[in-house]
Amino acid sequence: MKYCFEKNPLHVAGRRSGFSLPEVVASLIILAFVGSSVLVILDRCMTSAAQLTLRMQAFEVARENMEMLLASTSVAEMVEYGTSEKYPEIQWQTVVETFSGLEKDRMWVRAVCSAEYFDAQGETQKVELTHWLTYLTKEQMEKILQFEEEREQQLQEEGEIIQTIEEAAEYAGVDVQTIRQWVTNGMKTTASGWYIKDELDLYATTEGTGRVPPDDFETMPIPDDSDGPDLLDEEFPNAEDF
Repeated sequence: MKYCFEKNPLHVAGRRSGFSLPEVVASLIILAFVGSSVLVILDRCMTSAAQLTLRMQAFEVARENMEMLLASTSVAEMVEYGTSEKYPEIQWQTVVETFSGLEKDRMWVRAVCSAEYFDAQGETQKVELTHWLTYLTKEQMEKILQFEEEREQQLQEEGEIIQTIEEAAEYAGVDVQTIRQWVTNGMKTTASGWYIKDELDLYATTEGTGRVPPDDFETMPIPDDSDGPDLLDEEFPNAEDF
């Protein structure tokens, strides 16, 4: 008697249609890598979008401050700073200052409007707009120089002047390089280049920024420049004519 055995094709096909355990594990590992990569990319895109939004807001704040300044018919040498009411994450600063251009016998007035914010890494980012407002007439230059000389003499009589950078660094409790950096950041000195104690106190208390937090306006030492002369008391002359 002969017996014949034939393989059931349906049974064989059914066994081959499934995945083994190693194949499933490998697929899950690959899927996890792909999913994590996608999440990282999405996170970076969201962070970049948030940083771009902050930068646009900072530019908006600086531009609005500059437009308000340009709309004024007169300005005085000043430094103003604060926190934006519309965007609390943005801190702004407006500076009106005189400087000598390429010609040493002529002075100009410029406005510098800046806005700062912290990025995702906690580092300070700045947007800065600078505009040359006008030149100063000879009478205005003499008025400013006279005011600076009188102010320097008054501060010296009150004992508020430090003449050397080494003494200024010792007074503020920092090194000489830090004092130089503060000057670069906008710390005011006298016409002779001497250091003012009130300015040193301000920059030492504000960690070299010179910006007072809104909650500390009443307690922080803020130098008073309200007695300074108006740089412009009429419409801006046309700088392109010079």
